[in-house]
Amino acid sequence: MDRYPNGFGSTPGPAIPRVRLGAVEIMAVSESEVVDHVSDAWKRNSGGSIITANVDIVRAATRDPDLAALVADAELVVADGMPVVWAAGLAGRPVRGRVTGASLVFSLSARAARDGRSIFLLGGDSGVPETAARMLAERFPSLRVAGSHAPPYGFDTTPEGMREAVDRVVAAAPDLVLVGLGFPKQERTIAEIRSRLPRAWCLGCGAGIPMAAQQFHRAPDWLQRVGGEWLYRLWLEPRRLAGRYLRKDLPFAIKLLSGAAWRRLSLNRHP
Repeated sequence: MDRYPNGFGSTPGPAIPRVRLGAVEIMAVSESEVVDHVSDAWKRNSGGSIITANVDIVRAATRDPDLAALVADAELVVADGMPVVWAAGLAGRPVRGRVTGASLVFSLSARAARDGRSIFLLGGDSGVPETAARMLAERFPSLRVAGSHAPPYGFDTTPEGMREAVDRVVAAAPDLVLVGLGFPKQERTIAEIRSRLPRAWCLGCGAGIPMAAQQFHRAPDWLQRVGGEWLYRLWLEPRRLAGRYLRKDLPFAIKLLSGAAWRRLSLNRHP
């Protein structure tokens, strides 16, 4: 894999600041640095994958070693979610703000258009990735769309279903694959894609594809800045998200924040 353990980008440099939250190591890099890194890797015909780690991903990986290994296998793991950003700051290793999958869908597509690279959209309800692809192409006229596909529900439960979805991506041979299937399904699918398209970059973007298709919108900027985007998503999709957000993620977020603060306090007392 194309990794730079001592630096970031195409040349070695100072160690990348990282913070360990639960079982996940978050890299302190900005969205523009992520985009530049992918662009540099394209020039070297080198691929990779990006995980945008929110509280749900950190929680799941912390409780399941197999999922932790799946996250650790990514070239880039960035902070998606204000509780993750806050926890890093409380731990004394601040990151450079959120780097969300929804934002990277646009910034990476813009760079792909500039660099003459192609994209493939995988995930979403029937017709949604096609709509997202059309809207991205309208926004970035020089963008090449290699294809799109909405795999049926449960496709990943059989080898045949997974193979059919991955075959579609491989046949299109894109430079960037936007995979919006939710964690960990999208990361497992990315692992299959990466084994057959080692020169492509894959982004696990969650709801980034339906957002690009304007199936629903992100929270207002001010609500994002104060860490309330999850409330907006909960308001949009209460049936689907209430159990995950309120019963699982919220208690874990409180534990994550308090644990980070306690570790920082302990280090200050006993350096």
